[in-house]
Formats: sequence, structure tokens, C-alpha cells
Amino acid sequence: MTPMTPATNSGGLSTSSHDADERLAYIALALVPGLGARRVASLLSSFGSAAAAVGRSLDARPTGDLRPRTVTDLARTACVPAAERLSTLCAERNIAILLPFDPGFPASLRSIPDAPLMLFARGRLELCALPAVAIVGSRNHTHYGRDVTRMLAGAAAAAGIVVVSGMARGLDAVAQHAALDHRGTTIGVLGNGIGIVYPAENAQLYDRVESEGLLLTENPPGERPQAGGFPRRNRLISGLATVVVVVEAAKGSGTLVTVSAALEQGRDVMAVPGPITSPTSEGTNQLLRDGAEPILQASDMLTKFSIAPQTATAALGPALPPPCTLSGNEAMAFNALTFEPRQLDEIADTTGLPIGALLGVLCGLELGGLIEQLPGSLFRRVLPG
Repeated sequence: MTPMTPATNSGGLSTSSHDADERLAYIALALVPGLGARRVASLLSSFGSAAAAVGRSLDARPTGDLRPRTVTDLARTACVPAAERLSTLCAERNIAILLPFDPGFPASLRSIPDAPLMLFARGRLELCALPAVAIVGSRNHTHYGRDVTRMLAGAAAAAGIVVVSGMARGLDAVAQHAALDHRGTTIGVLGNGIGIVYPAENAQLYDRVESEGLLLTENPPGERPQAGGFPRRNRLISGLATVVVVVEAAKGSGTLVTVSAALEQGRDVMAVPGPITSPTSEGTNQLLRDGAEPILQASDMLTKFSIAPQTATAALGPALPPPCTLSGNEAMAFNALTFEPRQLDEIADTTGLPIGALLGVLCGLELGGLIEQLPGSLFRRVLPG
């Protein structure tokens, strides 16, 4: 095993001496039902190492609300063989097991409440060390929610920010597809084990994230989804991110579980305002009322990562030039637009065209499928996908 840089985890273990036996012992402890990060840390403090905790029986000194002998007996008799089988299975399936003392373990997850004891990953492990934004929202979203999610995820991707979401149907999937469509990266946090595609309709997304991004979960490979696994998954989504962005969420939505986890973890929460008549915006509008920061344009999100507003705006511009078949005025109007909506007056100021002439030009671009008009005399380029 490659030597690790000496460090200390929450249980007091030096990572400089973690050999295969120590890793296996830690995995065995992690597999003890109901143990959890706090109890494992207490055990490591008492025994000095995972291998000692698993391999020795001490007197009946209490460790938290468990006695060491009880835990070591459980680990020795039930979980060491399971740890061996799990390690072999992951090696065969090219799945990395990440333990808290590993350099590749996401640093942002080490200190969250109810920190994961171990993670399973397949894909680009280096993404865990990059700046990340969590973009989450409703499964039953509106066209407005879809368009905003594409815009925000595309802007994040163009700015080099990893998009984190939960691989669920709806806006999670929209955000992650958009990030990859813009040649960005994404981490898909699963509520089940690697190798299980859930929901089945996201099979294409699963393949894309596996090959271009990173799949991450605390569930062993092949574990089927269970209802209680998704709220627990949500704390990992928020924990990986600097800021959590909620696009659409109905009142009582599961998305709001991610918000609760984010607030407990000290993460920034931002929300996209929606129509007060829309049920899918009821939750986000309440978040705004209760103090969440509003997102009115992508630059509001990107400035959380110390990206200058002008850079943020540039990130939304398309990589391709306007079609060569456009007339001079059409090309001028097209170049004045990005994926961010712009007011008619702003476009007129940029192009120098009279309002009447500009409206005719914009109408032609809209008929050509290059731009779209939004309520309130707003115009933008057509979002990809």
C-alpha cells in the first residue's frame, strides 16, 4: 500500500501507519450495525487503533453507551469476514472504498454532523477536492424550473465549479445533464449502492456520471434503495458543497431536507424565486421569506466562489459564434444576448438599434429558434438541451 502523509482523524489515529490490516479492521467497525461516527471515534480513542479495537477484548470499561467488549465481539465475530468480502467485491468492480483517514476522502465531509464512516466511489476521485455547488429541486418541476436549472448548472460548469446533486428524477437530473453538456463535471450522490440504477429512467445519466464525473455513496455496492436512505444521502449532497441552491421545491418537499442539513452544516443556502401561484415554488419562496439569499441571475451564485461578476456573465455566453447566415443587425442583436435574460431596453442600448427595428430583428431570431422571449420584455438565447 502506498504510504500516506501523517495526519490525525477525529478518533486520534495517525494515518501514517494504516496498512491493509488496519483498513480492514476499520471497515469491520464501520459495518457494525448502529455504531456510527461518534462511537467509532470513542472506540479508537480507547483502543488506539481499529485493529486493536477489533482484535482485543479489554475489561468492561464503558465506551459511550457501548462496552468495548460488546463492540469488539460484534466486529470480530460478524463483521471482519464481511469486511473481507466487501473489500474483494469493490476491488473486482473498480469501486474505491474511502475511509476518513484517506487523502481522497472529501475533507468537507469529515466534520459534518453524523459524518459518514466510509464512502464508496467510482469515477473521478479528484472532483472531491474541487469547489462545488449543490443544485437541487423538485421532481415534478415546471418549464421555468428546468430552464433556470440548466442556466445555473451550465454557468457553474463553465466556471469550473463541480455540480453536486442526488441523481433523482426531475431537477437533479436536469442539473447534472446540463453540467456535463457544458463540458463541466458533476458528483452524483446515490441513495443506494453503486451498480443499482435508480430511478431506472436515469440510466443514461448514470452512465454519463460514471464515465465523466463521480458516483459517490455510503451504501455498499449492490444495495437496493430504501426510503430512509435518501434523507441520509441529502446530508452528503449539502456537505460536499460550498453553497446549496434550491430551484423549485413544493411545501414539505424532500428537497427541504437538504436545506435543513445545509443549515446544520453551516453551508450557504440560496433559492430561486418563483410565482406565488405556483405550488412548486411555495417552498423556495418560503425559504426566501425566512432569510435564504435570492438568485436573480447566475452571477449571484458564482460570486459565492469569488468569481467576478463580469467573469460570471461571460461564463454564460455560448462557445459558438452566431450562425453565418445572420444579417448584420441580426448578428448584432444575437451577440448582445447570453443565456441570462436581458431587458429590451438593455439590448437596444447595446446594439444602438431603435426599439421598433430591434423588435423586428428579435422576432426573426425567435422564429429561427435562436432566441426566446420571456414575460416582461425579456430575451435570451435558447438554452441547450
